Amino acid sequence: MNVLVLQVFVSLMLVASSVLLFIYSMRHRDHEQADRLALFPLEEDSVARPTASSDGPSSSASQE
Repeated sequence: MNVLVLQVFVSLMLVASSVLLFIYSMRHRDHEQADRLALFPLEEDSVARPTASSDGPSSSASQE
């Protein structure tokens, strides 16, 4: 029976700490960064990617 009381106490402490950390996170607006990071892979690349040029060694080797 003592183990059951200890288990309930530990479970309630875990729940209370989770609620306190959630409130802390909401007050410091940490949750807004998660939304931005979740959409980050969907943004377009603003830097143009280099295209194959005729100066490269692979293009001169294919012409010979």
